[in-house]
Amino acid sequence: MPSDDSQPDDPPCDESEALSPDEIFHILQTNRRRDTIAYLLDREGPIKMSDIAEHVAAKEHETTVEALTSKQRQRVYIPLYQSHLPKLDTKGIIDYNKPRGIVQPTERLEIFRPYLEAVESDASPTQSDTDANANTDAGDGLTSQLVNGSRAMFVGASVGLLAASVSGFLVIPELTLAATIGLLFVLMTIKTNLADSAATNRSDDRRLSQ
Repeated sequence: MPSDDSQPDDPPCDESEALSPDEIFHILQTNRRRDTIAYLLDREGPIKMSDIAEHVAAKEHETTVEALTSKQRQRVYIPLYQSHLPKLDTKGIIDYNKPRGIVQPTERLEIFRPYLEAVESDASPTQSDTDANANTDAGDGLTSQLVNGSRAMFVGASVGLLAASVSGFLVIPELTLAATIGLLFVLMTIKTNLADSAATNRSDDRRLSQ
């Protein structure tokens, strides 16, 4: 996915209307908007625009905020200031006071939480996760593989439907597409909860037998 864009501002969005799947997909297309939304979801406003820019720049360059150079900060600050934050403001996802450099999240921001959590949970495990998994039994390992495979399938199907709709490859009514994606996430959540419950029960059985 591209990390930046320079498209003109969209027309103002009516906050009484839900964002369409096409709009959600377009907003999440760029790394910088995804990182901005993820950062704001974990915080309560008002938030300084400079803090957002530093977080996004540090993540983009795989370093810390303290280790950022002024050039790295500027490369991210300018696109956020001129393009990405105004776009999020236009869509009613944030209230962006551009002159003061202050961002206030809106309730609409929560729309993106399940999408970002699904992508994050589907990412490759870290080394610590790998070491921990090495200590589980074969049954838990198989359960984990099944859950991860199912999660990847659901996320892939959702992203595929959005991409096909945006590209015009499939003509799907917006309400139908939104309902289908919602159902996929519900099924993924149910399957994950069932697998977690089964793993917990096995763990309890092992403790009782010791």
